[in-house]
Amino acid sequence: MAAPSKRRLIGPLLTTGDGASATDRAKLLHTVADSVAVLVELDVAHGIASARDTFEALFNETFRDQAVVAPVVIARKYMRCFLTQEQISALADADRAGPRSIFRIWPDFKMTAHIDRSVSTVKADAAARSYGTSGEGIVWAVVDSGVASSHPHFSCPGIGPTLDDDSVAHLHRDFTYLMTPDGVESHNPKLALRDELGHGTHVAGIIAGAMPPAPAEVLVATNQPTTGDLPAWVARSLPPGHTLTGIAPRTRIVSLKVLDSDGETSSSAVIAALDYVKRMNTDGRLQIHGVNLSLGCDWYPDEYAAGQSPLCRSVNDLVRNGVVVVVSAGNSGAAGTLTGGSGDVSGQLSTITDPGNAAEAITVGSTHRLAPHTYGISYTSSKGPTLDGRPKPDLVAPGERITSAATGAMRDGVKPLLGNPDAATYVEDSGTSMAAPHVSGAIAAFLSVRSEFIGQPDKVKRLSARTPPRWAASAHDWCRMPSPACPPPRPAALAR
Repeated sequence: MAAPSKRRLIGPLLTTGDGASATDRAKLLHTVADSVAVLVELDVAHGIASARDTFEALFNETFRDQAVVAPVVIARKYMRCFLTQEQISALADADRAGPRSIFRIWPDFKMTAHIDRSVSTVKADAAARSYGTSGEGIVWAVVDSGVASSHPHFSCPGIGPTLDDDSVAHLHRDFTYLMTPDGVESHNPKLALRDELGHGTHVAGIIAGAMPPAPAEVLVATNQPTTGDLPAWVARSLPPGHTLTGIAPRTRIVSLKVLDSDGETSSSAVIAALDYVKRMNTDGRLQIHGVNLSLGCDWYPDEYAAGQSPLCRSVNDLVRNGVVVVVSAGNSGAAGTLTGGSGDVSGQLSTITDPGNAAEAITVGSTHRLAPHTYGISYTSSKGPTLDGRPKPDLVAPGERITSAATGAMRDGVKPLLGNPDAATYVEDSGTSMAAPHVSGAIAAFLSVRSEFIGQPDKVKRLSARTPPRWAASAHDWCRMPSPACPPPRPAALAR
């Protein structure tokens, strides 16, 4: 008879007096009152249905005399629970003594967002002129703070409807209910088309959509340093004949809302969104071709190896099901004093955040929006290698002072944008959050004319990361580049 498993069910962050500091726990764990959000990974050796039923029976028996919120199914083998540390230990002890339905109890990590002229930097304009790479027929999910459907950028005549097209109108979902113990799931797509934070709208506007034409009023704000190096918002006028457009303007966007109005979420909400994409694609065809994740979290190396968290494994699983997943690398690439005159600033290696550590993800760092070859990588952009020695990020794209659609907190208080509530408003922001959607848009543009690569995310990644010197994911170069991974364009494909 085999000896009982000695596998540890609970990691150090969830065990008192086990090496993790109170500061680490406060920074990393998603907590509500005295309860900690945890992800229970089921032991599915005897089948998923059996494991789930056995776990729910165990949970109910262990806490039958306590007021504990019931577990919530997050994905195929994950259940989200809100428990105190004492209850987590009690649940693990009960499982060891009984059915052994639990593979591991993981922390449900706290996650945050990774907070115009860049279109020419990635050569999206050249690709559009040469190959018609508009994103037509491609659907991209933005896992973020929601996307404001009221913004005119997403209903530009001849380009939109970006969010309300029949191919995507029913697919939007809000997963922020998972942030609270008493949250209730809703299938109302409109809940994901509100964006109090503004981050998701800004990200989506980089991928798709376009500035509405005259006579629509357009207001653009830029951050201009003043005397004393203090920033100030000022109005920006576009040169005659210039416009603001997404990298692949005709791409349709699916809003999967996970970030709350404070810019925070939990790994369980993101995993649930990724699982939703997987389920929407199980009818024999891809309804959603790619996913953009401009968010991430620090992680605790004692819990798991780099790229082996439940979140990273969920990303890898989705990629293996034919979906391109683009992730921001994070903004932790510099240490020391970051403002003013100082000699203390230094680069920090191995600062890629989850899920950017996922092996199958296309992880994107940030560079200058106009002259990446001159100014190089943004000093704040998180750097590799991963802690297990893999090179990351996979490539870089513009992420400094990127202008895109403004709403919510990204518009409120910006004086040049106030006035007409119906105006199309645009504002600049920086970070790898802005770099990742450049790559998402470039890939969407590429797939719209090279449809043989749809459902082949591994080939798309090899092609994007091999384009010398891994600058800015050039959509134009991908479309024209003959290689074993990308044969010369066929006239039939370019005529679409």
